[in-house]
Amino acid sequence: MREFDRLPPCLRQWLTQAALPWSPASCRRIWRAARAEGASVADVLARLDRAERKAMSKARREPV
Repeated sequence: MREFDRLPPCLRQWLTQAALPWSPASCRRIWRAARAEGASVADVLARLDRAERKAMSKARREPV
């Protein structure tokens, strides 16, 4: 929980509404990489949305 609490508020908000069980560490990695590239907060959150949609799409295609 401590790791979650250290995330920026907007990233914590995104995580609480995420459809998949993201770890705070993986979100932080995406956040830091995107911000280092100069991405805005909105751009980072959009990147996380795309990554989540991609993961969900991949999971639907995989046989059970």
